This record gives sequence, C-alpha cells and structure tokens, in this order.
Amino acid sequence: MFDLTFTVIDREGGSVPLTLPIDQAVIAGWTGRDPVARDKHIAELEALGIKRPASTPIYYRCSARRLTQEDSIEACGEDSSGEVEFILIGWQGRTFVGLGSDHTDRKVESYSVTVSKQMCDKPVAPTLWELEDVIGHWDKMILRSWACNRGKRELYQEGTLDAMLPVKELLTRGFEGGKLPDGCVMFGGTFAAKGGIRPAERFECELEDPVLKRTIRHAYHITTLPVRG
Repeated sequence: MFDLTFTVIDREGGSVPLTLPIDQAVIAGWTGRDPVARDKHIAELEALGIKRPASTPIYYRCSARRLTQEDSIEACGEDSSGEVEFILIGWQGRTFVGLGSDHTDRKVESYSVTVSKQMCDKPVAPTLWELEDVIGHWDKMILRSWACNRGKRELYQEGTLDAMLPVKELLTRGFEGGKLPDGCVMFGGTFAAKGGIRPAERFECELEDPVLKRTIRHAYHITTLPVRG
C-alpha cells in the first residue's frame, strides 16, 4: 500500500486535497458497448497472433506501485505507447473519477497481455471528480489523447463515453457487490488509435466534461531505455 494525493474538484469549482492509500490497480479491457465491433476487433487481433481474451470485459490486475503522478516515465525499448482512459477510485463508500494512461509494452502484449500490464508505469492525473457529480451525463464526457514526436502534436484518440459499458455494469461484472474496494484504482477502457498504435516522445491526455464545462488534463514524457539483449 502507498499513498497518492489528489485534488478533488466539486461541481462549483471548489477544491479539497485528498490523500488516498492505494493497494490495488485493475485494468479493465474490452469494455466497448458494441458487441459486433468488439468481436470484429478480437478477430483482427487473433489474425495477428494475439490470443482472444478469456472474457469480455476482462479485468487485468496490475501492481499498484506502477501508478504514478510524475510527468515522465521510463520504458525499455521503443515498443510502448499510451492509452487514455478514465479511472475510478473507491474510498469509504465514495467513488471518484479521474484520468490515466494505460501505458503498455506492445511487444510483450503480443504474447501476454497480462504480463504487458506489468511492464510500464501507469500515469494518472492528480485531479479527481466525484462520480455522483457526473454520472447523470456520463455518456457525454469525452476522452482525448495526443502523441507528440519531434515537436509535432497529433490527435491520437478521441471518443465519448457512450461507446463504453456503463459504470454500473463495469463494476457489477468486475467486483463483488458492484462496488470498488477501498484503495482500488480501476482503468475503464480506451479507444482505437487514429492512424494506428505507435510510440511517442510525449503523451498528452484529457477527460472533458462538456456539461459542467471542465477538463482534467495530464501529460508525461517517455524516456526510452536501451535494450542490450
């Protein structure tokens, strides 16, 4: 268990600091609502040699220590890339919403998704919202990310949360009683990359709430470590 300190922003824009002891990290995959699109993508990945998931959605466990609020991470080789995702955190009967990147080693992912989830740090933004403040317009919220290379910033992912399973269904399928345990951080799924999955020198992401007119943003640099054999 270790602590992460966040700033919780309320509907009126007020803020309070909140330090949470974190002891679990869960990466939810295959969380799309459209089963036809989901199954088509599974078939495409199978053709590339990536095994079909054991279930849809699927909940991968990740070391909680991989979570970081730093603005840079290190990754071995040039085969890793970010994925913008909303995160949910449970604490004392409350659920908070935030932003993270499921940064993943794609080379390792080709032979074991579970192992790939342990290979890279998972950046998370230091800002949270209360789930109850946004659940009424959840489907309207927007996730975006940008890949930045050699000074060029390109839109990498974009989509509204109506493309993903509702929060209640995600929690019911993955957790006893449909509630996140205290100190558990869950990544909620992502969108396809525009132009294909690729690495970046810097990854920027955001969760926009167009109803309450506010946005959570985060960005981090990726330092590539050499692979010597």
